[in-house]
Amino acid sequence: MMGIMIILFFLSFAAVAVMLPLVRKLAIHFDFVDRPGGRKRHEDDVPPVGGLVIFPVFVILSFFCGIDFSLYGPFFLALALLLVTGALDDWKEVPAWIKFAVQFVAAILIVVPGQARIVVLGDLFGFGPFGLNFMAVPFSVVATVLLINAVNMMDGLDGLAGGKGFIVMVWLAIACVVAGAFAPLALVVILLGALGGFLLYNMRHPLRRRANVFLGDSGSMALGLSFAWFTITLAGGKDFVIAPISVAWLLALPIFDTCGQFARRVSQGRHPFDADHDHFHHHFIYAGFSVGQATALILGISFFTGLVGIGGLWLGLPEAALTYPWTLLLFVHIYLSMNPDRFRRLVASLRKGNDDG
Repeated sequence: MMGIMIILFFLSFAAVAVMLPLVRKLAIHFDFVDRPGGRKRHEDDVPPVGGLVIFPVFVILSFFCGIDFSLYGPFFLALALLLVTGALDDWKEVPAWIKFAVQFVAAILIVVPGQARIVVLGDLFGFGPFGLNFMAVPFSVVATVLLINAVNMMDGLDGLAGGKGFIVMVWLAIACVVAGAFAPLALVVILLGALGGFLLYNMRHPLRRRANVFLGDSGSMALGLSFAWFTITLAGGKDFVIAPISVAWLLALPIFDTCGQFARRVSQGRHPFDADHDHFHHHFIYAGFSVGQATALILGISFFTGLVGIGGLWLGLPEAALTYPWTLLLFVHIYLSMNPDRFRRLVASLRKGNDDG
């Protein structure tokens, strides 16, 4: 079985790695590029075609695995809806309210006909299981929409959103192996390989000074939806693989950053979805870290939060022992985010301390 998983990983990795340069050339030919300027600080015209390669490869290879379309059909339909809307937005900029409405439709698709919903959040506070009852559907829909936007907001540095996706899928793959859940494991591995192939061209490394393809809005929204689908179905479906509080730790950074940005913008009388340069990853850049350094540090933190959330329960920690520190960190992050200069001074002091050491 593990041999098949390795083959699936390398098939999806190779398919994306081979197709991306071809699709990139085609996008440049048709002037489908993301140009620098305004809030966009990259130096060259970059095609936002990553998601338009990653997710078709993911869906096609999933069909070859003989998946049950009645189970995954709503998810694939929702993916297609976000990919089309995101591509249109990357091309001509779709009004925000239309994107938001499409995100809700996609969320409803996976939650209602797709049955991806959290019914019980677990023993979060040490007083017994916390059930959502009639709130299960609305909670899951709203959580999905927020996660779609959280990943979209995180996609601000080369390799950051794709790298976060890779880390999330690594931890979910490990959790599936430990639980013996090989049916969902196949799809997790396919997406893991596809993201790996994308990162060859999107993440900065010794052979590449900067990204020459972006995820695009299509890719970041589809990735956020995929996070929601896999974490909700693995934490609340018939194949119980991971606890909801472990999911909260695994996705801690995008959740924290989204909550912090929303709180700050609303306190300033702004729309919560207004764009700016005060996200978590921006603080590292303003503190003097290079893009590559900032991405590596943030992904390192992401790997650690996944280790805490998933490894903590494997070590026998009660769920409440993970809930209270997670909640404390959330409020600390919101407090720091309310004053971006304060957050940047903190990050800068950490960098100075590291340099002095």
